[in-house]
Amino acid sequence: MPDDFISLADAFNKNPAFDGLRKRLKESDIVNDFYKIFPDLEKIAKPVKVEKTVLFLSVPNAAWRSELKFKEKVIVDKVNEFYKEERIKSLRFSSKV
Repeated sequence: MPDDFISLADAFNKNPAFDGLRKRLKESDIVNDFYKIFPDLEKIAKPVKVEKTVLFLSVPNAAWRSELKFKEKVIVDKVNEFYKEERIKSLRFSSKV
């Protein structure tokens, strides 16, 4: 194989052209893995999206929104610990489930 060939993994992980795609994949990982990290929240909160390091959660009512807002730091820390890097900084809530 010629010396100037690189693997697809190297091309994807190192090429700046894929920065946006890598960022979106990391954001979607949080939504997809949310119930792996928080299995006890499956009936309470639904992950909607991650945008600019903010995790958007849908909750059924204001009481749960208040409870989860109170535990925001714990939730943020647990998500970032799960991925071993800072992926989210805060939470936002909506009352649709």
